[in-house]
Amino acid sequence: MKIIIVEDDKVLSLLLTKMIERLGHEVLEIITKGSDAKKIIQDRSADLILMDIMLEDDVDGISAMTSLREIGLSVPVIYITGNSDPVNFERAKKTNFLEYLIKPVGFDELKETIQKI
Repeated sequence: MKIIIVEDDKVLSLLLTKMIERLGHEVLEIITKGSDAKKIIQDRSADLILMDIMLEDDVDGISAMTSLREIGLSVPVIYITGNSDPVNFERAKKTNFLEYLIKPVGFDELKETIQKI
């Protein structure tokens, strides 16, 4: 499976990359800004997106996914966030996500979630 990681924390993106590779999947791209996410994700052929909500710029992960859904992109998304705010959860539901995980995310939790696809 080809996976794009949208995460502004470099340590966490490295950890997610190692977990994904350990599961036998490929990381196509690591994106740190929401404003870059829409363009890059449109240009790449991913099977899954791991999306943080709070990113480096003023475009959060939910807004980026909303834009992608509006243009018809249906790739599954797993939100990985440090924010358990119910307002963000409700916003995220409109993007038809696969899972909404709260950081820190362990290997087994990520493995089980990816296996749902």
